[in-house]
Amino acid sequence: MRYFICLSYSGTHYHGWQVQENARTVQEELNRALSVLLKEEIQTVGAGRTDAGVHARNYIAHFDSENLAFLPERLDIVYKLNCILPDDVCVHSVVPVQDTAHARFDATLRIYRYYIHRKPNPFAHEFSVYIPYNLDITKMNEAAAKLFEYDDFTSFARLHSDNKTNICKVLQAVWEEVEDNLIFTIAADRFLRNMVRAIVGTLLEVGRGKITVDDFVQIIERRERGAAGTSAPAKGLFLEEIRYE
Repeated sequence: MRYFICLSYSGTHYHGWQVQENARTVQEELNRALSVLLKEEIQTVGAGRTDAGVHARNYIAHFDSENLAFLPERLDIVYKLNCILPDDVCVHSVVPVQDTAHARFDATLRIYRYYIHRKPNPFAHEFSVYIPYNLDITKMNEAAAKLFEYDDFTSFARLHSDNKTNICKVLQAVWEEVEDNLIFTIAADRFLRNMVRAIVGTLLEVGRGKITVDDFVQIIERRERGAAGTSAPAKGLFLEEIRYE
């Protein structure tokens, strides 16, 4: 039987979501915890990759299990999993779904947020990026709105990645000021590896006056990663939500 599992994790001490050789990943920890609890080998399938150091507030994966349905009803699987998992990974729910349901391919919308603080804050440094210089938020939002006019985001894709296509549909892209913080929210049907961080890094150059809004448009149209700005640090990025039909 197939199950969807919802979890959160701090990516600080992980080399991303996906299992890799000689690197600690969130997927590896989740596979291990499920296998220990269910006493069978479990291989999860995630909704997508997150880069090393990127966090997730509501991540979705699916897995198949023969034993879960036979566990005692009184057993709280979420509680047990959280006892096995490290403190920086937390499961919220495990629900049965149709056997054809797929955490990655059935997702219709993904929402990321990037967090910036503009005053020194010792309690924010792990999950937000400190930027002390002035930024023109109006220009940054003007440039961000240009993303709606395009669907090929090669300029913001990691070089030599295994993407079959660089086509994405961006449905939301906006900067908001919240007290001393800046929050960038972007939603799309799919994202390329490193795409959000590359967009944020380039929009920050717009905000600093290093490039214009027209320059930002030209960067998109050139379809060359070298044309865009440096990727923003991973620690400020959160996968906030994944939606399904």
